[in-house]
Amino acid sequence: MTPATASLLALLVVIGVSLTSRINLGVLAIALAGALALLGGIGRPDAVLTLFPASLFLTLTGVTLLFGIAQENGTLPRVAARAVAAGGRNPGHLPLLFFFLAAALAAAGPGAIAATALLAPLALSAGATAGVRPLLMALMVSNGANAGNLSPFSAVGVIVEAQMLKAGIAGAGWVVCLANFAAHATVAAAAAWLFRGRTPGSTSVGPSRLAPGDRAATEALTLRHGMTLAVLAIWIAAVVGLRAPLGLSAFAAAAALILGGAIDDARALRAVPWSVLFTVSGVSLLVAILEKSGGMDLMTDLLARLATPSLANGVLAFVTGLISTYSSTSGVVYPAFLPTVSALAAKLGGGNPVELALSINVGAALVDVSPLSTIGALCLAALPAGEDSRRLFRQLLLWGLAMVPVGAVLCQLFSGFFAALIAR
Repeated sequence: MTPATASLLALLVVIGVSLTSRINLGVLAIALAGALALLGGIGRPDAVLTLFPASLFLTLTGVTLLFGIAQENGTLPRVAARAVAAGGRNPGHLPLLFFFLAAALAAAGPGAIAATALLAPLALSAGATAGVRPLLMALMVSNGANAGNLSPFSAVGVIVEAQMLKAGIAGAGWVVCLANFAAHATVAAAAAWLFRGRTPGSTSVGPSRLAPGDRAATEALTLRHGMTLAVLAIWIAAVVGLRAPLGLSAFAAAAALILGGAIDDARALRAVPWSVLFTVSGVSLLVAILEKSGGMDLMTDLLARLATPSLANGVLAFVTGLISTYSSTSGVVYPAFLPTVSALAAKLGGGNPVELALSINVGAALVDVSPLSTIGALCLAALPAGEDSRRLFRQLLLWGLAMVPVGAVLCQLFSGFFAALIAR
C-alpha cells in the first residue's frame, strides 16, 4: 500500500468513526498520523511535529479562552437576558429577536455552540409562555447561531479562514460570513412562514415573559462585568482597526481580565473547549499528512468523479451536508474538504475554487439543526418540562435532513454571486 493510499484510508477511518462514535476524533487522528509517520512516506517520523497546526491551535485557544471567561463570569448571560427581556414584550417578534440575537452573539466570538447553549433555554421558555411553536424557536436560535458562526471573530471562522488559505484563497472572510448568513436567513425566513401562528392548543395570552429560573435579566451588572465588556470592546477594535493578531491579542485580553480579577485562572481554563481544539488540530494534522504523502490527490480524484464543472457546487454541498448530518462540521468537514478545492477545480477542468469553498461552508452548516449535531441537541435539551421532546426530535431530524438537498440547491444557484463579490 502506498503512503498516499494509507493516508487517505486513515482520513476515511476518522470520518467513518465520526459517523458512528462520540470519541474524540483529534486523539484518533493524531494516533493515525503517528502511525503513518512510522510507516514512512512523509520523511522522518518527527516530521509529524512540524506539520502540527500550532498557529491555528493558539488562535483558537486564545479566542475560546477570552469568550469562555465572558460566559463563565456571567457577562454574556446577563447581556443576552437583558436583550431578551427588552425585546420580548411582543410574542410575534420573539422568533426574529432570537435569530438576530443568536447571530450577533455567535459572530462576536463565542461561536454557534456557545451562543445556542446560552440562548436556547431562554428562547424555548419564552416561546412556551408566548405560545410560539417549540420547533420554530429551536430553528430560529440554531439558524441564527449558525448564521453568525463564520464571522472572522468566531472560532469556527478562524478554522474556515485557515483551511481556505491552505487552498490559496485569501481575503474571503467577510464574504464567506455574508454568504453563510444569507443562506441561514433564507431558511429561517421559510421556517418562520411555515410555522407561523401559535402552538396548537396553547392557552397562554399576553406578552411573553422569562421563566422564573431565568433570573439573569434582573441581576445587576457588577464591576467585573463592566470590565469584561470594556476589554472585549477594546479587543474587537484592536483586531478590526489595528489588525492586531486575533489569537495573540485574545490571550492579552484574557490575561488582562484574569489579572484584573474578572475571573480566576482555573475557572478560565476550564471554560476552554479543549475537546474541540483537539479534534480540529488532530484532523488538520492528518490532512496535512494527506497532502504531503499524495493522498490529497487521490481524494480530489474521487470527488472529481462525482461531479461535472457545471454541477460541482451543488454536488459538493450535498456530499459535505450529508456527512455533516452525523459528523463534526468544524472538526471534520471543514479541515478535510476545504483544502481540496483548488485541486478539485483543476481536475474538473473547470469550476471556481472560491465557489466550491463557499458551497462546502454553507452546505455543511445548514444541516447542523439536526438533533444528532451539538447545536440541535442543545435546543432539544432546552425544551421546557411538559413539552413533547420526541416530537421535537423527529421534527429537527427531518428538517436537518431536508437541508441536505436545500443546501445543494442554494449553493448551486448562488455561490457564483458571492464568489463574484470577492473578485471585486
